[in-house]
Parts: sequence; structure tokens; C-alpha cells
Amino acid sequence: MSSPLKRLCHWGPIAVLGIIKLITWAMIHLMSMWWPPHVSLAAALHSILFITLAALTLYYFLQSLLEGPGFVPKGWKPEKEEDVEYLQYCTVCEGFKAPRSHHCKKCGRCVKKMDHHCPWINCCVGHANHGYFSTFLMFAVLGCFHASIVLVTCLHHAINRVWYLYNGTGQEPMIYLTLTTLLLTLLATGMAVGVVLAVGALLYFQIRGILSNRTTIEEWIVEKAVGRREEQGLHPFVYPYDLGWKANWYQVWAGSLYDGLNWPVLDGCGQYDLTMEQKAQKIEKQQRSRLFSAVSEYSGRWIPILSWPRAALSAPCTDEPRLALGVGDVIRATRQRRQWLFGEKQVQMGEARAPRGWFPREAVVPADEVKVKPD
Repeated sequence: MSSPLKRLCHWGPIAVLGIIKLITWAMIHLMSMWWPPHVSLAAALHSILFITLAALTLYYFLQSLLEGPGFVPKGWKPEKEEDVEYLQYCTVCEGFKAPRSHHCKKCGRCVKKMDHHCPWINCCVGHANHGYFSTFLMFAVLGCFHASIVLVTCLHHAINRVWYLYNGTGQEPMIYLTLTTLLLTLLATGMAVGVVLAVGALLYFQIRGILSNRTTIEEWIVEKAVGRREEQGLHPFVYPYDLGWKANWYQVWAGSLYDGLNWPVLDGCGQYDLTMEQKAQKIEKQQRSRLFSAVSEYSGRWIPILSWPRAALSAPCTDEPRLALGVGDVIRATRQRRQWLFGEKQVQMGEARAPRGWFPREAVVPADEVKVKPD
């Protein structure tokens, strides 16, 4: 995994820093004409409010990026040897996955209490930076909501400046924009409104997850657990980490009190209940899987418009990898779409982690349909 400072050298963090700079510049430039901070105490407080929101947004963004999610130590195993049967083994990190941890392909490590990999901070959101990340989202939404109101109002006055000169009361502030500053202000306004809508939605899901003490991945595991147990007539699954919204909230913002490897659970629940449920789901997933054999080569291109046009028109909208195929490769498929399959190559004994990803359905046939040529 790259060092914290190297995480900044990526399009995601650079884009966020650019957006913060653009919106801050537009606000300072327009506030100097609309409501200069030196004219009154209210104007000064207004400017201080926005600058504070912008500074806090930048601070918590950098904290969530530089702190990182927290990684499970390589080669980790539980203190009690008999507990290994409840855990999954990571062949990349050469250790067991701690409760609530998952391996991130992009980070290349098992992440403590992994929520998701965020390209904007170029690392995962996990145990160590969950509180910083959520606070960053909150201040970003508040700051951009403030900016949206001011920028839209100033743009209205700037575009209608001539009308105000002839028909106004004479008390309206005059907003003067060149073509360049007008275009930059329009861009900043669009960015601010976009952040309020998109990041506001993400903030809602983050708060909902914090209050129930469930990460994005755990939401999906619990949803499958409910359906699986109803279908098989098993007793309902009890999520072990929901300790009540106050305790859940405290757990995120007092993360330093926990090591990210062991977690408090509800009375009557065990430390490995969620992990055992996930293992059971994976076993069933393997049982439902189907073997396929590649009859055509696939380069691994995301949109193979020339070789597989039908598949290219319905490519999966996901950042999951594509799986390059050679004729004769055997793949165990676990998910399907109309023109695509998701699976894992069957590797030889002793080989490292098997590559997996999406590939065109037309490139393979069921393994039991492959005809073996007689000697």
C-alpha cells in the first residue's frame, strides 16, 4: 500500500482539492462585491462562517486520507487457535481476516471494518478514518449548501446588472464579472449544487449505517442472511454489533478506544457470528456456481466493442475487474447478467490467488458441454 502522502497523487484527491479551491475562490471573489466583510459585523461573520466551513472540509478530507482506514496486520490470527475455524483466510495478506474486515484489491490489504473503497480519498473508508470521512461529508454539504445560495444569488445579479442599473432602487450591490470569471463562477455553482445532491445522498447513507453500526458490506451480508434463513427455515439472524444508536455513534467517533480486531457485541451473540454467516453464504454461493470453459479469447477490455459488440452495449456498471480469458481456461461463475458472467479462474495447485472478474458470456460454454477429442 502506498504511503499516506502518495495517496494525494491521484486524480480523486486532486479533483477534490480543485473543487474546494474553485468554490472557495468564487465565494471570496463574489462576497467581496456582494457583502464585503469590512462593511459590517454581520458581513464579517458571514465571511468567517464560510471560510470556517471550507477549512473544516479541507481538514477532515486530509485527515480521512492521511489517517487511512487501518489495516489488519499481515499474518494475523486470533489469540485462540480453535477460533480459526470461524474465520476466512486471506492468501494475499497470508493471515486470517479479523471480524468485520475485508480484503481490498485496490489497497492490497485487509481493511479493518471496511465500508467501501473511496476514489476521492484514494483509500478505503474503515475503522480508523470512518469518523473523519463522515465529518468531511457533513462539512462539505454544509459549505456547498451555503455557497450554492450565495453563488446563485450573485449570478442572478451579475447577469441582470444592466436591469438593476435602470430599474433598481440603487441600493443593490453591483456584481461585475468578466467572461472568464463568469464561466468559472458558473462552474463553481454547478460543482456546489452537485456536491449538495450527490454528497448529501452519501452522507445520508453513512449516517444511517453509523446509527445501526453496519458498514455498506455488512448491510449486504445481513440482507442475504435474512433471505437465506427464511428460505431454509432457520432461526432469524441477529446482527451482533448493533448496540443502540448512542453506543454505535460513540464507537465511530471514539475509534481509538478499539483496536479494530475485537468488537463489543450484543448479549447472547458471539464475536464471530457475522463471520460464520458470511462463510455459510460463500459455501452456498460455491454450491450454486457453475463451471465454464473458454472457447474464445477475451482481452479483458472494459468495453470490447469490436470483438464482443453485444456484450459491450450492456457492460456492467461497476469498478470490479474484467477477467482476461484464453482458450481452454476453466472458470467458476458465481454471478450472471444477460451478456456477462462473473467468476474466478481455476488455478493449479500452489498458484497464488486466482484472478476473477467479469467476462462476456459468449466467450465461454458450460464445461460439461466441451467435447473431449479421442486420442
